[in-house]
Amino acid sequence: MANRSRLRPGARSRSGSASRSPDTGASESASASGSAANDGQSNPIFELLAIFGLVFLIQAITDLVGLMTGLFVLTLPLVENPWTIVTSVYAHGGLWHLLSNSLALVVFGWPVARATSRARFHTFVLVTGSIAGISQVLLSDFAAAAPIVSGDPVGVLGASGAIFALLGYLITGNRLSAGFASIIDVPQWLTLIVFVGLAIVVTLTTAAPGVALIAHFTGFLLGLLAGRTRLLQVQRDSSRRRSVG
Repeated sequence: MANRSRLRPGARSRSGSASRSPDTGASESASASGSAANDGQSNPIFELLAIFGLVFLIQAITDLVGLMTGLFVLTLPLVENPWTIVTSVYAHGGLWHLLSNSLALVVFGWPVARATSRARFHTFVLVTGSIAGISQVLLSDFAAAAPIVSGDPVGVLGASGAIFALLGYLITGNRLSAGFASIIDVPQWLTLIVFVGLAIVVTLTTAAPGVALIAHFTGFLLGLLAGRTRLLQVQRDSSRRRSVG
């Protein structure tokens, strides 16, 4: 949680307090920004990596007794094993899958984690990963008709959708993109078309047998849209809480 500095009443006169208010406000804003990015003792990236490792170990154990698929693989119908909507986000199909996603999480997730709170970061990963996985299993049959997009796999597991969402957020949620958007007035329909086109291009660069391209596309598009709206920004909220306190 953010550290709260305690002011001693009567320590300064009213005029003295007024003269120092601009510096105090700047200090409060900077402190709030840093506190929002680290509203706990541990980094959410490390927490996610630990969850990945723990879930991977549980997968190996449950696979020995034939329970892994029912516990961690997202398949249709969704109502049959609804918990896999969540558990599949943190599960992986093998050691290489785990390592590659962990590396991508550190590269793309670290800047996002520093700019938001732990709760929002974890929620963003879970929600975007779940939506990406659901879109994959729901649209796999439809995508099978496309010559360059495989409809397989019908069962999905992995954090790739969420990681692509972090990449999308990193692209549109940074200060440079925000400044560019504030200077050039682009219609929303054109922005959406550009985002969809960019998501298609980025997704197809990862095309390979067994890769959940629909999940990649969905996650990346969600991240682009979330970054455009600065969904994970917490500086204003933190500053308001500090001013009230």
